[in-house]
Amino acid sequence: MKRLETWLAEYGESHRHPLNKRLHWVCVPLIVFSLLGLLRSVPFPGDWPVWVNWAALLVTLALFYYAALAPRLVPAMLVVLLGTLWLVEWLAGQALPLWQGCLAIFVLAWIGQFIGHEIEGKRPSFFQDLQFLLIGPLWLLAFVYRRLDWRV
Repeated sequence: MKRLETWLAEYGESHRHPLNKRLHWVCVPLIVFSLLGLLRSVPFPGDWPVWVNWAALLVTLALFYYAALAPRLVPAMLVVLLGTLWLVEWLAGQALPLWQGCLAIFVLAWIGQFIGHEIEGKRPSFFQDLQFLLIGPLWLLAFVYRRLDWRV
């Protein structure tokens, strides 16, 4: 398994242009949110409590991946992902169908990502390795950690 520093450095190679970085700060969280919302909208088999769903399963698996790769980032990522799950669950109880809004956000956020990479002049990292889809949120969080002078 690659080390976190290697993943972040490789991800950063295609995220140097200031506008691409800004777009990622907006689009990556929106993609995470909308993906969890879409997954929450898919019925989970069996008679489980409401908090057992596809979105919670993805978050659990992602946290295991993050724990193996970046244990210091897990507490903050746990807060972010649990907060996102809470928001998704709250929105699921509102009037409009959750999946419709999340689908629109998902598509628009990916368009923003591809615009950023067009400006950057480099292909998105996940074309090289799908694991980069999980690295994007860590890349943002690692930046916050470094700004706070916390060890990544």
